[in-house]
Amino acid sequence: MGLAGRVALVTGASQGIGRACALRLAAAGAGVALAARNQLKLEQVSAEIKAAGGQAAAFPMDVASEEQIKSAVRAVLGKFGKIDILVNNAGITRDQLVMRMKRADWDAVLNTNLTAAYLCIQAVIGSMLKQRWGRIINITSIFGQIGQVGQANYSASKAGLIGLTMAVAREVASRNITVNAVAPGYIETSMTAGLPAEMKENILKMIPLGRAGSDADVAHAVSFLASDEAAYITGHVLNVNGGILMG
Repeated sequence: MGLAGRVALVTGASQGIGRACALRLAAAGAGVALAARNQLKLEQVSAEIKAAGGQAAAFPMDVASEEQIKSAVRAVLGKFGKIDILVNNAGITRDQLVMRMKRADWDAVLNTNLTAAYLCIQAVIGSMLKQRWGRIINITSIFGQIGQVGQANYSASKAGLIGLTMAVAREVASRNITVNAVAPGYIETSMTAGLPAEMKENILKMIPLGRAGSDADVAHAVSFLASDEAAYITGHVLNVNGGILMG
């Protein structure tokens, strides 16, 4: 699954799943543009990739800002000359029961998790259309498929990503651009580290493979969808959940 000569832009690349995706794409040969709010962490990931012989550069960007998205994409194009692969990974949670959820928390999650993905796609699509090749991969969630108590905003944003994936896939397929989504289940990251031990045990009991997923499990799926081997896959949601949701 060689990606030599390709350029990937990964949002939320400073930690967790985004960092793992950046490392995997770089290991496959792609030059990686790392985007997130924390410049220090981005520089650390960039240094890690370069130390392994890869190519990377950091581009501080808050996906909640349309102008920052546009300026960062311009900077990436200026540095690398093109963007072949977009991984929309940046996301936040603001959990609360719907009856108590504040409008500001609804808006923050939808803007970061869904609207930002649309804006990033819009910013890079011109480059992909011009070269008649592209891979767009949106990181959704099992909770966008089955819902979750206290996460009406998060679940809605991730379900929206699935619809966005399918709609854009239909729009750009004729230009050899594929658009897919990866839906992680229970993945061990900093976001899940704070869950109570009893809750973690109950979750593990529901997973047929009997273990939590890792950020590398998700990254391997992203790398595959970015490759030429996945050229005939588009509009698809690839579940990476250990079998907790099938069908």
